[in-house]
Amino acid sequence: MSQASSPLATLISNVIRPEILKQLPYHVPNANGMVKLDAMENPYELPESLKPAFGAHLANVALNRYPVPSYRLLKQKICANFGVPAGFDVVLGNGSDELISMLSVACAKPGAIALAPLPGFVMYAASAQLAGMAFVGVDLTADLELDTDAMLTAIALHRPALVYLPNPNNPTGSWFNEADLIRIITAVGDTGIVVVDEAYQPFAPSSMMTRLPEFDNVIVMRTVSKQGMAGLRLGYMSGAPALLAELEKVRPPYNINVLTVAAAEFLLDHIAVFNQQAALICQQRSELTMALKQLPDVHVFPSEANFLLIRVPHSEQIFNKLLEQRILVKNVGKMHSLLVNCLRITVSTPEENQQFLTALTTALAC
Repeated sequence: MSQASSPLATLISNVIRPEILKQLPYHVPNANGMVKLDAMENPYELPESLKPAFGAHLANVALNRYPVPSYRLLKQKICANFGVPAGFDVVLGNGSDELISMLSVACAKPGAIALAPLPGFVMYAASAQLAGMAFVGVDLTADLELDTDAMLTAIALHRPALVYLPNPNNPTGSWFNEADLIRIITAVGDTGIVVVDEAYQPFAPSSMMTRLPEFDNVIVMRTVSKQGMAGLRLGYMSGAPALLAELEKVRPPYNINVLTVAAAEFLLDHIAVFNQQAALICQQRSELTMALKQLPDVHVFPSEANFLLIRVPHSEQIFNKLLEQRILVKNVGKMHSLLVNCLRITVSTPEENQQFLTALTTALAC
């Protein structure tokens, strides 16, 4: 009996939603033995001087108990370290992914629409569709800048319940002007929530966090992943207290595990270490940008994130040649028509950046 006509295939067809059947699982490539420049991770480990105290702190975690469901101490440290306005709180999630899912579930009224610039973070559309929302993408300009007029037109037409404004944007690194963000926030008004996704804020020039008290319809969402704690899978979002109270209702109970809580509480007491690492990455971003601009046939897009987007001839061929030299970057050329022949490169240590430059130079010469 063929699988297509088996009882199991019939069961799956009868039960699983068609939009799920059409999707592919999120693919994470094997990076063993590679110089890993594909996932926007901080390349710097915890300093050796902190590891003994960190280990001792984790050793005292009561693994037999559920987390304290309020997460009060962790929330206090997040608010204190990341500029959350006085009187505002945060909702916690397993990275930004869970927060995006929670927003989708909370706003998925019949006929509700989520809207975001494209190319952008794939989970905006995926989570909306999984929750039963429609998704509308609005293309960036040819220079990969925000097309504010097109966004405003789409908002007027679709009246979206959720509007995502990633700043800086992934995978382009684009930085969107604050005045344009406010035009969009104002246009959405009380018919939707505007989510300013600041996942890459440690490398960016400013933030909307301090302006939250001005806008009842704005959520600022962040993660500690890019700060150097990607393994913790900890995200947070802030906004008007009454709005957060509703979003809390869809947060799974005990969603942040005790080891993540304990680790984050310890590491946030040493936030200066991670701020110094972010400063090093910004310095390396400038140096890597200048070096790439010296290479023939390489176009470097401006970035305010911890990665660079470049356009090269025959990107698929260049990507494979980099792989042959054990350099893993992100091939985004097929994600969107605006990204044809584009590769995304995480900014790393001086040593790894040089390995990448050497490998790219070789690949371009072939």
